Amino acid sequence: MIIIDSPHHHPQTPGAPALFLDRDGVINRDDGYVHRIEDFQFIDGILDLGRAATDHGYTIIVATNQAGIARGRYTGNDFRRLSLWMMEQMAAEGMQVARVTACPHHPDFPVTGLPGPCSCRKPAPGMFLQAAADLSLDLPGSVLVGNRASDMEAGYLAGIGTRLLFSPPSETRTDPAPRATSILGSLDEAIEYLRRK
Repeated sequence: MIIIDSPHHHPQTPGAPALFLDRDGVINRDDGYVHRIEDFQFIDGILDLGRAATDHGYTIIVATNQAGIARGRYTGNDFRRLSLWMMEQMAAEGMQVARVTACPHHPDFPVTGLPGPCSCRKPAPGMFLQAAADLSLDLPGSVLVGNRASDMEAGYLAGIGTRLLFSPPSETRTDPAPRATSILGSLDEAIEYLRRK
């Protein structure tokens, strides 16, 4: 598991809720193995959602599967470089991300020294549980926004209370996500869920 904590994050009160975000397809356009700054494009509404979460006292955590590392498409250092740049861009817009965490594994491309399946690749809940343990988060009071059934399943297994599936009208869904609390047509809709907490 790759963990990148923000140097600017001020710890919330223990027991604070989190806003968990998937990356590709939620924060940035999913153009396939995005790992270069010049290829990174923020999705409409994500910065508004992040500002609202910051203003409402949520600890923002990005939790992302990055199988491109296991596949050799890019390195862990490439991922770190892009993540730090992304966090700085978000901070400049009033969105304070506390942590970016990633699973660099893929079952078809075993990483040397990894005995068997990992516990961090979604739909496993390892990234969420690690963040909750490290940062004293309230998982039942937390909100997850993801765009895949595996995000929803991981959130359910971790005990995240509100699991929102981002499914914009422009995209055709082929995978049912029974663990989703609700389906979002736009990221702005997620702000209402933050306000209800």
